Amino acid sequence: MAHSATPTPTPTPARPHRSAQWRALAGFLAASYCVATLGALASAGAGEVYGALDRPGWAPPAWLFGPVWTVLYGMMAVAAWLVWLHADRLRVRRALAWWSVQLALNLAWSPVFFAARQYGLALLDILLLLAALGTTVVLFRRLNRMSALLLLPYLLWVAFATALNASIWQLNP
Repeated sequence: MAHSATPTPTPTPARPHRSAQWRALAGFLAASYCVATLGALASAGAGEVYGALDRPGWAPPAWLFGPVWTVLYGMMAVAAWLVWLHADRLRVRRALAWWSVQLALNLAWSPVFFAARQYGLALLDILLLLAALGTTVVLFRRLNRMSALLLLPYLLWVAFATALNASIWQLNP
């Protein structure tokens, strides 16, 4: 007579305590806005650089970038936090690793574009950012649908910025 072994269910880890959840959200916000601040510092004089460039007619005005990025960084932080709340820690670590990669590539773009004025290298960076961000969205979607939705405006903005970067590189050899 064959013995049928019933698999033992694996317990679901308890959700982090409320205070830990708020500390985690604060940490993701701090990481995101730290990148924003470092990017702003690295691109001191960006308005003048951007204004002096030959740009396509569809390029947005310089004043638009600050407000857009402020909102996007907040959405990025909340998206990461929502993923962090998921119980599957292995998948969470993988997704947040990609989130960190895209954040690092995001940080690298401003000094390359504005300080070094290396528009071709900046284009390479933003293409890598777009790929890392796309991967992040897919991984976030598997853990929390809202987190992926929160990253979609960022993905669209980076796609637009990629086209703008490519155009600027062509117009400013």
